Amino acid sequence: MFIPKYRKPVLRGDIGHRLRELIREICKALEVDIVQGHIRPDHVHLLLSAPPNLAPSRVMQAIKGKTSHHLMRDFRRLNKEFWGRHLWARGYFVATSGNVTDEVIAKYIAEQGAEPREHAAGADRGFWGR
Repeated sequence: MFIPKYRKPVLRGDIGHRLRELIREICKALEVDIVQGHIRPDHVHLLLSAPPNLAPSRVMQAIKGKTSHHLMRDFRRLNKEFWGRHLWARGYFVATSGNVTDEVIAKYIAEQGAEPREHAAGADRGFWGR
């Protein structure tokens, strides 16, 4: 899970769709499987299956670094919102799925879009998975 700086709700519409495409491309290049994912206007949830030789920090470095570079280049309006050329907030949350099943985590991520309609108006419900 990771968020834009200041948790600004900018991950909607074209930006949300492009972010999803970029994450898919990056994961494919790293040979990382996307089990489940969900993009909300102000945060991203991913359930990934990575090779054992690939550290979670390297996966996140690639995802956050490359998506930030491409989104800031493709959507110039983001440069006005995020001075300093940094789209993502520092850090991220990552955990292994040893204590619960992948299905439980995937269900949690899928249900992130199940908010009351007034909160979901205009939100990009861009989830994906197997």
